[in-house]
Amino acid sequence: MASVLDLRRRIRSVKSTRQITKAMKMVSAARLRRAQARAMAARPYVQMITSVLVSLIRRIEIIDSVTGNLRHPLFATRPEKKILLIVVSGDRGFAGAFNSNILKASFQFLEANKDQEFDLEAIGRKATDQFRRRYPAAVVTEEQVEGEMGSTITKRHRERKKQIEVIGDHVGMLEKLTAGGVFELARDVVSRYVHEEIDACYVIYNEFKSVIQQRVVVERLLPLIEIGKHEITSAIEPTAEERERAAEAAVSAGVPLSPEDTAEADTEAKKFGTAGVDYIYEQPAEELFNGLLPQYVSAMLFHALAESVAAEHAARMTAMDSATNNATDMIDSYTLQMNRLRQAAITKEIIEIVSGAAAV
Repeated sequence: MASVLDLRRRIRSVKSTRQITKAMKMVSAARLRRAQARAMAARPYVQMITSVLVSLIRRIEIIDSVTGNLRHPLFATRPEKKILLIVVSGDRGFAGAFNSNILKASFQFLEANKDQEFDLEAIGRKATDQFRRRYPAAVVTEEQVEGEMGSTITKRHRERKKQIEVIGDHVGMLEKLTAGGVFELARDVVSRYVHEEIDACYVIYNEFKSVIQQRVVVERLLPLIEIGKHEITSAIEPTAEERERAAEAAVSAGVPLSPEDTAEADTEAKKFGTAGVDYIYEQPAEELFNGLLPQYVSAMLFHALAESVAAEHAARMTAMDSATNNATDMIDSYTLQMNRLRQAAITKEIIEIVSGAAAV
């Protein structure tokens, strides 16, 4: 049995841990507010570019009269034999089941489509470390060839050795999320799809609506089916207990449970460029449409990354709140044990004194 001195040491140790977890909780709450503001600030751009694309579709002859499909290569559907899977995890731990749920959804998706070939693009250290241990890296060689008018073109040659290979990783990308970095990734994904290196692209991330409304989703990024519509193929919903715990953590940290109401602004943004009039664009409509589509794919990817960042901070805030509460319970339990031991020692001394006095 532990002595009073041992219990005092344990109490001091747990108190130090509680101070750390409480500080981490408040830091995550502050970062969550900034991540929410960033995600909200990106919405008007996405809605505007969606409205412009919808308007352009009605004004250019891009629909094939035979098949009824859009002629742009990003809308071309083909059998999904080679799939690019983008997995968005976190760079750090102490976030509860956030990273494990993402990886679990990834492995379930790979198992459900085990007949296809996969290229894995990991965003975040946790997914990168896990995939590097399980799957080999892709072997890609570059060759400089001469193009038209003396220009030099870089061609990439891929030598596939395994069914599932890691094509790239982006550690630290979520720490400083920038539109430029996301656009580079989106442009590479679009190039692979246009050149038929892949037949589809899926992204797995944590969809964040509010502190108590988030879920792990598998979303199809390419091919595009309908402008403005998210193709969610599967989702893992949080349990009622997880939502309740997240709500308690948010209330204690001063984080609002519901995001700012932007329904009116969203409705106005959807009206932009969609009226039944003939808009005059500076560039030809078809050229503008082809130039905006990669930007649209980039906006969708940025949306996924921004929401994943907010969800990670929310998960870490909830986990640190639970750790703080558990530390408080441990301190109470150790204090009760210590008081019992002290009381037992005092009672024993009193009994010895009374017994000695009675013997005299």
